[in-house]
Amino acid sequence: MPEKPSILTRRTVARSRLFHVEEMELLFANGARRCFERLVGSGHGAVLIVPMLDPDTVLMIREYAAGTQRYELALPKGLVEPGEDLLDAANREIMEEVGHGAHQLTHLTSFSIAPGYLSHTTHIILAQDLYPERRPGDEPEDIEVVPWRLSDLDSLVGREDCTEARSIAALYLVRDRLKR
Repeated sequence: MPEKPSILTRRTVARSRLFHVEEMELLFANGARRCFERLVGSGHGAVLIVPMLDPDTVLMIREYAAGTQRYELALPKGLVEPGEDLLDAANREIMEEVGHGAHQLTHLTSFSIAPGYLSHTTHIILAQDLYPERRPGDEPEDIEVVPWRLSDLDSLVGREDCTEARSIAALYLVRDRLKR
């Protein structure tokens, strides 16, 4: 494995309520110098939850996505609060977004998104043995909950309103895991 480049300088070039853009000057082992920009995450990451109502039914949500300017069908997700355990964050999010808690929560893996310029980690959590419980969240409108059969996953990913790659990868991961 190659030696990691040395960070010569780091500075914030832009900051908003949601985004922190950092410029990094790097020195590579071969002597090459380059400036990179990256979006710096909160450091706590996020959880993306696969809430299984039964062995074949996942609870998806349809909510407005400002990035694509349309309603998207995806898995519930949210930021991990400072000091919050990943599984507690996952349970909180599904209570807020799908109106269920889970007796069994399993951390499956963690994904990066565009690691070349984004320092963010999403932790994939499988939620099973669900029970009804709704908690207030920070969403601006009610979120539609859409049950979907994992056995019909191919038709889900063919839809125009289901394009969120983390959700799609997590659904295939869970489908294959539950088949075993």
